[in-house]
Amino acid sequence: MVKQFRVLLAAGCLTVLLAPLANSQDRKKKVNDESDLPRFTYPMSSRASELLQADTTTFNAFAAKVRTDLETILRDYEVADKATVRSLLAAKLDLQLLGGENEAALETAKMIRGLEEKPSPRLTSGLYAQSLLEAEIETRSSSGSEFAQDFAKHYQKAVEALPWDVVQDWAKSSRGGAQLLSKAGIIGSVKTDIDPAVEKSGVLDNQQAWALVGDRVELQFGVPLKDARAEILGKYIAAHNVVKPDIWAAREVTLNAGDKLTPVLIGIWDSGVDVSIFGDKVFTDSRPTASGAHGLAYTDDGNPSPSWLFPLTAAQQQEYPGFRSQLKGFVDLQNGVDSAEASALRLKFSTSTSDQINQMLELFKVLIHYVHGTHVAGIAVRGDPAARLVVARFNDQLADLSFQPTVEWARKMGADFLQMSDYFRTRNVRVVNMSWSDDPSEFETWLSKTGAGADPAERKRRALELFQIWHDAVETAIKTAPNTLFVCAAGNSDSNAGFEKDVPASLHLPNLIAVGAVNQAGDETSFTSYGDTVVVDADGYNVESYVPGGTKLQLSGTSMASPNVVNLAAKLFALDPSLTPTQVVDLIKRGATASEDGRRHLIDEKRSVALMHDAK
Repeated sequence: MVKQFRVLLAAGCLTVLLAPLANSQDRKKKVNDESDLPRFTYPMSSRASELLQADTTTFNAFAAKVRTDLETILRDYEVADKATVRSLLAAKLDLQLLGGENEAALETAKMIRGLEEKPSPRLTSGLYAQSLLEAEIETRSSSGSEFAQDFAKHYQKAVEALPWDVVQDWAKSSRGGAQLLSKAGIIGSVKTDIDPAVEKSGVLDNQQAWALVGDRVELQFGVPLKDARAEILGKYIAAHNVVKPDIWAAREVTLNAGDKLTPVLIGIWDSGVDVSIFGDKVFTDSRPTASGAHGLAYTDDGNPSPSWLFPLTAAQQQEYPGFRSQLKGFVDLQNGVDSAEASALRLKFSTSTSDQINQMLELFKVLIHYVHGTHVAGIAVRGDPAARLVVARFNDQLADLSFQPTVEWARKMGADFLQMSDYFRTRNVRVVNMSWSDDPSEFETWLSKTGAGADPAERKRRALELFQIWHDAVETAIKTAPNTLFVCAAGNSDSNAGFEKDVPASLHLPNLIAVGAVNQAGDETSFTSYGDTVVVDADGYNVESYVPGGTKLQLSGTSMASPNVVNLAAKLFALDPSLTPTQVVDLIKRGATASEDGRRHLIDEKRSVALMHDAK
């Protein structure tokens, strides 16, 4: 969610995509997954946030080094994964924009639509950059009133030509991003995301360097043009604001006590659950664990915890009500809703210093983790009186943990996962939600932020060693509970889960199903990841559910899509406890409706339940 928050702050980023070079493909090194790509580092004598604001000569010297290494990847490596190619070439485009290579960059912007795979990005990606570049070419300037007016002319023409039914989510979130964009916000996000790693390791890695270049582009172009963008998008929204109908209510099944239900234990393998708000839908174990009677919970270092919720400090707990208001403002901005909370958030970003933004984002990371599991749990049990929640709490915010990971720690967490699996098996937990994912790059970031040294090859080696232990532990935990169905989120990086090696989404197991996210109308979200393991899609956009304390909020992500599938699976188990995980997966897949392009398979509770009854 923090990543989504930063994406909103930088919505409309000027990065666009270049088509892959076709020359000398036979001599290129083939890249089968993300870890096959090379790593580069850049020694730092200052904070990244200071380099971001440095004079042109200083920053351009840094950018030239980054470009040399990036060209090495583009020249020497063959990457089949389109999402990765897009990210590599987006970094190159940012460098071109800073270098004033307008004609080449304009051609690149026009090529982007051919590289996109989802309907909305095929129409919208690169429009902002294209309009900016056309204005630069026509006015021979990159600033000033004449340039701004020419940009507005081109951008308005491009936006008004878009079909509302395809791009409405993009238009609303892009307007919200433009409204929040500020110099302090950009610098504050760098202080949050990149400065800690530089402080510990003394270097930037290539991913961080590309992000910093993109932030420099936003400072140079995005901030001065944000008001024009927000105004144009606002007028477009006002002229077309017809919301697509919600398809999900007509598909949902609501069970009641008269349906002869069997209680179903639902595991929430997540950041914790506020069990106080779910009443009799919480499982009470006659054989309590070291954590208590509702499941298992672990501290960050892998020891048993008595807390079913991620523990907050007194200061964080005091900030929580304000955070809920800010989160609502963020969601409202994303949806084009001009609420009091949205107005307050806009004011906060326009008047705060970069240090204040940094403090807010640091708090946001903790509190979004705090609310996550409870929100997921509320979706999983909706409309099901037979549901009983089982808590399986741990901290998956790996890159934000304060200590450096070790093999011993990874093995200890692996043992905890096996204990969770044993608990699911011995208590007959029928379905478990896993709205989280981890990949090797997350371990690299974690090592970078905790002072693992400046050698990128050694850091990559250590990350892969740690990740393999983690991967094997998660896979073994699922395998050793064969009578439990595990449902996981596809991920929110708009990438192939298999290429990224995301765990658990990339695993191929008979009792595991991965879920992509669509919106209320069944349209693919811009953020949802995909891959051969992602076989169904569910509502993951503005899904309402509980947060700790009992308030309801809307959140978006594949984290919200996954428990919608858990909800369906639990209802099937409640109606027929003899079903096996593979039979439930089959009912879910056969009940889903495919989109015309074959990309989406939208779950349908009524169809799946009807198929179950027909089979009897």
